[in-house]
Amino acid sequence: MIDTHSHIYVPEFSEDVDDVVARARQAGIERIFMPNINMQSVEPMLDLCRRYPGYLYPMMGLHPEDVRDDWAQVLSEMEVLLQQPGHPFVAVGEVGLDFYWDKTYCEEQKMAFDAQIQWAMRYNLPLMIHCRDAHEDVLALLEPYRDAGLKGVFHCFGGTPEQARELLSHEGFALGIGGILTFKKSPLPAVLEEVSLDRIVVETDAPYLAPVPYRGKRNESAYCVEVFKKLAELYQVTPQEVSIQTNTNVRRIFGMLK
Repeated sequence: MIDTHSHIYVPEFSEDVDDVVARARQAGIERIFMPNINMQSVEPMLDLCRRYPGYLYPMMGLHPEDVRDDWAQVLSEMEVLLQQPGHPFVAVGEVGLDFYWDKTYCEEQKMAFDAQIQWAMRYNLPLMIHCRDAHEDVLALLEPYRDAGLKGVFHCFGGTPEQARELLSHEGFALGIGGILTFKKSPLPAVLEEVSLDRIVVETDAPYLAPVPYRGKRNESAYCVEVFKKLAELYQVTPQEVSIQTNTNVRRIFGMLK
């Protein structure tokens, strides 16, 4: 089992992160991928990865909610890290568009996202895409690159069957499925009836969106076992079969892990 999206380097885990990692290992989580947020989060993320080599894997990107007037300078500083030979980053992320809370920087978000799509091409890395209230805009920005061989994950997918089809028309991508799947009124089980298991990866988005029976608590990587169980129920296979297939999907997308 692999948690493809976890922020266990943030302050919410500062008191017990070693216990969090230990619980993840005990639960059977083989690897944890950690998307970056901004320049301030880079060093805490990398420091934690250095403590757990071969288990924690970092990404590099500017989260859309952290895009401000200085976005171009921030990306310039981040790209220096991607240019280093032997860098540890397994993806460009967490990047994308978020128009849910604040639309002040819509255009800047679009420019930053496009620049980071180009990173993915330049450095042959997959994308970890965040999309909230911006489905059509994300599709529009990806369209010029449809035949460029991009790969990646549409993180925290919670949309409609039609939105799933539109996103997965980009052949190198999978849907990131997390705790929302387990919620009592979640629309995701019905949506996934139309999605093949080979187009799914599993995530927590820790510390957010903890699955049932932990809903309302701080999420952590060990809890994504509940997502594997729910997927097994939906696809009428064993949790181990879900793990085998989603691990295959992860290896297909995150080529650096081969």
